[in-house]
Amino acid sequence: MTEKMTIVRPFSPPIGRYKIPQNLINDLNNYVEEVLKDRNKTQQLDFGKNLVGEVTQELLISESFLNKGLLAFLGHSVENYIKLSSEKQIHNFSLISAWIVRQFKNEYNPIHWHSGHISGVGYLKVPKAFGENIKKDKENVNGSITFIHGSKMFLCGSKISYSPKVGDFYIFPNYMMHSVWPFNQDGERRCFSFNANIDDEIYNVYK
Repeated sequence: MTEKMTIVRPFSPPIGRYKIPQNLINDLNNYVEEVLKDRNKTQQLDFGKNLVGEVTQELLISESFLNKGLLAFLGHSVENYIKLSSEKQIHNFSLISAWIVRQFKNEYNPIHWHSGHISGVGYLKVPKAFGENIKKDKENVNGSITFIHGSKMFLCGSKISYSPKVGDFYIFPNYMMHSVWPFNQDGERRCFSFNANIDDEIYNVYK
């Protein structure tokens, strides 16, 4: 009797995919719009010099806003991510920073990785369309985020791309390389990102 085949995933970092509650999406978008009305606050929260993105604007999310619900959402999401990925329970969630990324036509984020232990990105606004390829038979990754790890081998890919939709939220290890492709249509691609630390004894696999 032949046993049923199963597929295991022993050699790839997990990517957690969740949904952002609609009320939090609304609150974050309202926060951005209020900041943009205040030139001094916009300059005060400018975070672009700390990041690699070739984008219009990157704004630090203030501590006062974080404490209105976003911090709790991030902590709870990371706790679930670690539990599902490793069956371990974290007891420490320490946010390093969280920021808004405002990307427009022809802008992009080059391949990079983050600091801390855990990172993530959530989508708040996207254009009606990201535009067509010049060559129609090619995969269209306009406006997409691409995660990259390792090198392509037989039965093992090295990248995966997701076209963002409002409410999509991804969590991944800090070392996971990723990039954001440009798009060729009008409109804003708005997201938030974060870096955080968790328990050292869980993160430090070399102990």
